[in-house]
Amino acid sequence: MLPNRLEITPDEFKVLQKFLCDACGIVLNEGKEYLVKSRLAGVLRDTDYASVSDLVKSLRAGTASLAIQARVVDAMTTNETFWFRDPNQFVEFSRVILPELVKSRASTLRIWSAASSSGQEPYSISMCVEDFWRNPVAGIGPKKIVQILGTDISTTVLTEARQGVYSELALSRGLSPEYRSRYFQQVHGGWKLSDAVTSRVRFQQFNLLKPYTALGKFDVIFCRNVLIYFSEDVKRDMISRMARCLNPGGYFLLSSTEALPRGLDCLEPVGTASVRYYRLKS
Repeated sequence: MLPNRLEITPDEFKVLQKFLCDACGIVLNEGKEYLVKSRLAGVLRDTDYASVSDLVKSLRAGTASLAIQARVVDAMTTNETFWFRDPNQFVEFSRVILPELVKSRASTLRIWSAASSSGQEPYSISMCVEDFWRNPVAGIGPKKIVQILGTDISTTVLTEARQGVYSELALSRGLSPEYRSRYFQQVHGGWKLSDAVTSRVRFQQFNLLKPYTALGKFDVIFCRNVLIYFSEDVKRDMISRMARCLNPGGYFLLSSTEALPRGLDCLEPVGTASVRYYRLKS
């Protein structure tokens, strides 16, 4: 592919910024032209557009098909992910949050991974749940059904997630040898997760700008490493709406490097100095 096919003018960059903000709320900051070039190169390879400039012109004119628009969003929002990212949070989930919910809830527990990417986060959660049931805490009570919903705007990464098969490189990003031997089996083309882990996880394409009502209520929401791509107003709106999706006493987790925007009083901080997360105020 010729390098000049990937060039983007300042005006075209602004058009792409507006398109992404309108389509999915993502803020593409100044100075990210290099990201546009690397991400949209694949779109050009898969379509009839001669250049990024032509692609952006069609987005501006409204002549790009819905499939092309989705492909652009897909390319610009796909990010790296890891197993057990922020491991201390998973320790806290396993030792504190999950036992408390199992004891206090009368029926099914529901967990939402709001930006699940190719599945590493919801499957990490599911492995924690499976570990918990294999080594139950004394007096915890009867086993409960745990349902995990993984959502992402990218249909490409969700297709990978549903397969539950990962490369050697993907497994090297955060997965311990113990978890590999416990829950993965080598197959042609990679390593496949066991049914014990995948069976409680369901994936759904979802735009976080859309209403959440149809998703139902949750006991835990993981919304990690995604809010950094949105404006402060959009962050505040999303978290407020997610809080309304929590059952009483439900938990809300951001990444260790994120904090609640100012002015949100529906969630209260809990945990320790090293592991901070939030709970719905009663």
